[in-house]
Amino acid sequence: MTTTRTFSFDHRPLVPFAHDYAHGDSEPLHQHDCAQLLHSLSGVVRVETASGYWVVPPGRGVWLPAGTQHALRITGAVAARTLFIDPLARADLPATCQIVQISPLLRELIVAAFSLAERYAPGSRDERVYELILDEIRVMQALPFGLPEPQSGVLRSLCEQIRRDPAQPWSSAQAAHLTSMSERTLNRHFQQQTQLSYGEWVRRARLMEALVRLAQRQSVLRVALDLGYGSHSAFTAMFRRVMGIAPSDYFRDDEH
Repeated sequence: MTTTRTFSFDHRPLVPFAHDYAHGDSEPLHQHDCAQLLHSLSGVVRVETASGYWVVPPGRGVWLPAGTQHALRITGAVAARTLFIDPLARADLPATCQIVQISPLLRELIVAAFSLAERYAPGSRDERVYELILDEIRVMQALPFGLPEPQSGVLRSLCEQIRRDPAQPWSSAQAAHLTSMSERTLNRHFQQQTQLSYGEWVRRARLMEALVRLAQRQSVLRVALDLGYGSHSAFTAMFRRVMGIAPSDYFRDDEH
């Protein structure tokens, strides 16, 4: 049974909430009656929903629309700063679960939210800051750290095998054989059900697993080999292309 957690907004459009998690913590499946922006300052948060898996690296955030059932798994020490947002605050808030870039301005606004008054006069500074936070949420950039789950049982079973053993080559020919499909049919179904090609889904699965393992302070070489990359340099090139920074630097003091 899914628990629904409710928030009282009174006269303000959002409620800030700070919580620190220890490595290995988790939260069971639950949902909120409001939208949620969870910003991770350190560590990695894995968010599991019925539609897929989402990994929140440090410095990024996850957006969860109101009513999204989700569970959390924590890797490393996570300092989470969350905004619970009245779904009626704006008509054009993001409609889907997504990992998002937290701009420097939004990061400072999240900090500022903790000092805002719950009740404020129209036209006051507090009202303008609240409204600016909502403006910044509307223009957040979505990041490719989500792993959409296909609907068909056959493809779900395949995806589970890939997540359990990411070091395997997992060529489209191998996957097609396991699912009794042609490669063209396999790619078409993946594109239709996840909006990703099969190859991109596998690359994302490996990247998300890499983020979790790097947060556990595993060596870059070990992560590269465990995820099927032939060398440290091949893995580093992939990671730098997607993340914009080398894996050896990404979790250094969780500054990024």
